[in-house]
Amino acid sequence: MIAAADTALVLLAAGRSERFGDLDKLEQPYLAEPVGMHVVTALAAVPFRTRIAVVSGTCLDYGARGYRVVQNPRPEEGQGRSLALCLPAVRESGARAVLIALADMPRVTAAHIYRLLDTADGEAAVVASSNGEHPTPPALFGAAHFDFLAALTGDEGARRLVMGGRHVVTSPAELVDVDTPEQLAALTETVMRNART
Repeated sequence: MIAAADTALVLLAAGRSERFGDLDKLEQPYLAEPVGMHVVTALAAVPFRTRIAVVSGTCLDYGARGYRVVQNPRPEEGQGRSLALCLPAVRESGARAVLIALADMPRVTAAHIYRLLDTADGEAAVVASSNGEHPTPPALFGAAHFDFLAALTGDEGARRLVMGGRHVVTSPAELVDVDTPEQLAALTETVMRNART
């Protein structure tokens, strides 16, 4: 396992929300807070070595929640660029691993993150989440992969590494991401319906 105290949390929040119309999806209300703050709240008690948020134009104040904020002025270049931009801060922290989470996944739990950390077997580890069909973030990468992550470009990201890594299966409901207003409305309705039963 890799301890949370040896792990840098990177929150990717620099997407362009293209499928959400003119609105920033991360700022849209979902239950008691904006979509982009749910994972922040869920992981607040996990004692990460450092927390880094990669942003582009959002009004959400990740700095006030203890995150070092890294600006991505060219989000159109994809998640690979966001990962590369945050790696200097990850290295500076002395972390042995980086845990990458997406701000548009509001149902992720701390329990699942601890399962990823428990599955990691050292600095060569690659551990991703899975809905039982395919791997997805959140994902953990040991320090042996920092050079690879720092050189990423485009939307391909770390997919090749992830496909060859270990996968921790959890409920598909936990790994849902929000890309459209319809998805957000359906997610809200599902949660509210479950709360009534």
